[in-house]
Amino acid sequence: MTPKPIEACVRENLEAYFRDLGGEAPHSMHEMLIRLVEKPLLEVVMQHSEGNQSKAAEWLGINRNTLRRKLVEHKLI
Repeated sequence: MTPKPIEACVRENLEAYFRDLGGEAPHSMHEMLIRLVEKPLLEVVMQHSEGNQSKAAEWLGINRNTLRRKLVEHKLI
């Protein structure tokens, strides 16, 4: 079975989110989506970098201090 591209998974879930709203207006969607995607991204990258924050920050294209702040925000350290 070929896995779906991440973009397709996100699109499907957003469509389901709007269906579940039942006509209600969404609120702060960008913030919600970033938080939902960011935590598993950080978890997987940290796992594959074997906990090396410098390497993980480089892979993510962000500053190590920014990575550390995000790890704290998501209670991953």
